[in-house]
Amino acid sequence: MIEVRKSDDRGLNDWGWLTSRNTFSVGNYYDPNHMGYSSLRVLNDDLVSAGTGFPSHPHKDMEIISMVIAGKIEHKDNQGNVRSLSPGEFQLMSAGKGIVHSEYNGSSDDDLRFIQIWIEPNTTGGTPSYQQRAFRPKQGITAIVTPDGANETLKIKQDMTLSQLILNGQGSLSMSLDPNRRAYLQIIEGPVTLNGLLLQNGDGAKITSESKLDFQNNSDSNIKALIFSLT
Repeated sequence: MIEVRKSDDRGLNDWGWLTSRNTFSVGNYYDPNHMGYSSLRVLNDDLVSAGTGFPSHPHKDMEIISMVIAGKIEHKDNQGNVRSLSPGEFQLMSAGKGIVHSEYNGSSDDDLRFIQIWIEPNTTGGTPSYQQRAFRPKQGITAIVTPDGANETLKIKQDMTLSQLILNGQGSLSMSLDPNRRAYLQIIEGPVTLNGLLLQNGDGAKITSESKLDFQNNSDSNIKALIFSLT
């Protein structure tokens, strides 16, 4: 079963300097029917104006993943991490027993667009940690986040995986799924056809009891998506 969430049906938080499209309830957006999906608690598509950003704020017991689409994030936390994050790079911050960090648009001229993901961990407390890695934008499915950190993926405290799908123009690809697990698909750059359903930029889909996903790109442009495997 595939349940599509259209891009325009997502929540919207508009703070002037930040415009955020929200798949699940967060900030001023609340919908009891969209509180998360398995351990996936937040999935935001954020647009941050030039020269602005999130001042220092705390997190606790949450696995926070960031993916830059355009622009640059300037990250700083109370664990001594001062880093820049550019397109193609992913960041995983394990808040553990508590961390304080800030995220700013690294440009005074251009907007920053990034995806922010919160995953509820399967263990709480512990020492906060920070991971960052660039992943080459290659055709096909690339594992980004895994429970064991195998093959230089980012290691997360949860039974879930996050993969990146890139499909060249006029290309097709199939992947197998465990029908006993849930999956979530988020389109970053579309359109793409999934098992016969047309998905556009920003669309998402809850996937249950499926053993195979067939992707078809009928355009001349590359498409990009995120695929979550969840319990």
